[in-house]
Amino acid sequence: MAAPTPTPRRFLGRLSLPERNFVAEALRTETVGGILLLAAAVAALIWANTPLGRSYEAVADFHVGPASLGLDLSIQHWAADGLLAIFFFVAGIELKRELVAGELRDPKAAALPVIAAVCGMAAPALVYTLVSTAGGGSLAGWAVPTATDIAFALAVLAVIGTSLPSAIRAFLLTLAVVDDLFAILIIAIFFTNDLNFAALGGALAGLAVFWLLLRKGVRGWYVYVPLALVIWGLMYNSGVHATIAGVAMGLMLRCTRREGEEHSPGEHIEHLVRPVSAGLAVPLFALFSAGVSISGNALHAVFTRPETLGVLLGLVVGKTLGIFGGTWLAARFTKAELNEDLAWPDVLAVASLAGIGFTVSLLIGELAFAGDAVLTDEVKASVLFGSLFAAVIACVLLKLRVRKYQALCEAEERDEDQDGIPDVYEQDNPEYHLRMAEIYEKKAAEHRRMAEVAGASRADGDSPA
Repeated sequence: MAAPTPTPRRFLGRLSLPERNFVAEALRTETVGGILLLAAAVAALIWANTPLGRSYEAVADFHVGPASLGLDLSIQHWAADGLLAIFFFVAGIELKRELVAGELRDPKAAALPVIAAVCGMAAPALVYTLVSTAGGGSLAGWAVPTATDIAFALAVLAVIGTSLPSAIRAFLLTLAVVDDLFAILIIAIFFTNDLNFAALGGALAGLAVFWLLLRKGVRGWYVYVPLALVIWGLMYNSGVHATIAGVAMGLMLRCTRREGEEHSPGEHIEHLVRPVSAGLAVPLFALFSAGVSISGNALHAVFTRPETLGVLLGLVVGKTLGIFGGTWLAARFTKAELNEDLAWPDVLAVASLAGIGFTVSLLIGELAFAGDAVLTDEVKASVLFGSLFAAVIACVLLKLRVRKYQALCEAEERDEDQDGIPDVYEQDNPEYHLRMAEIYEKKAAEHRRMAEVAGASRADGDSPA
């Protein structure tokens, strides 16, 4: 007797109901944060390119903090190293959750988004390297176009009013999580200054205490927040980028639910901290990082200087081709079948949307060209234009399929029996079919009653007075 043929895995298929609800909640917060991020970036550009431009520079360069602790930093520096630690803390929790309870927990299921994300980072780096080498430019910025900004991407979706099916949004979120992981590794490995081993040892000891307190079940923000600040300060003084401290602490949180728990500690803390990250930390970083002068010379440099042109093409071309090509190859060789409701142009649209690399790209740009203020601003301008072009291309591609997406979203949300669970998740449940039969019978009875009333009314109208 022949062995049964294994059922092929479905790519961009329907999520489980708990995963769908988690993704919807997470992306809802990110969308609001993305709109604030977009507003902050626009405000920064207006502030820096008006007669108030000097005040922008004065505020961004204003130093504050205890010099005795090595923390006499500019406002811009506090935003990049301090506030973004909150962003990376949330990224660490997201990564931990994906590894233990999300799309990345199953190696076979994780293969496709991981391969897509890796290709989506390798291709932009390759494009930058080729363009910069051909033009005789610096290779220091190879990592700038490798990052995806999920919040900015979702803000674009919110602005253009395109509703994507939850599976596509989850794929985009998973891409961004893996993307963040590799961005963290890039920052830790390639942008670490001369190490202060005493400070680094102190930071590692602090992380060990943090982990031990978590394992002992110690609770209270008044314990963890001061400890986190000490760890961050030591990590900053060690020469390792301070945001790594946020990632490390996020990865230590437990993200699996135990019996009787509605939410794991990681999910609970993420729910509390994500609004601070998306609504405050990242927009403030954008406000003090995106304010570059957009003059004629700057625009000319974006399209002519090899470093800036490499960043722009890396985001627009490299990201799209890398993610789409990696996804197609992974699906081809893992025999994963694309959801029958979708088509490969949908994957191309998501790949182009991932070319919006704002927050982490700006951060890496600052780190890569820290010794050249002019080139740093030009690279930031190229990140802005590259993200803008990627957003426009994605909007065009998504709008071509907007009716299909709206129909899929309506099917996902339909709940005719009004039990709080979308009907599509109950179709294999006999009780669901019984409830639906009762609903349809009530509707049919109501229609018959209305028809009888209407018939009686017509009969009365035709009768003699």
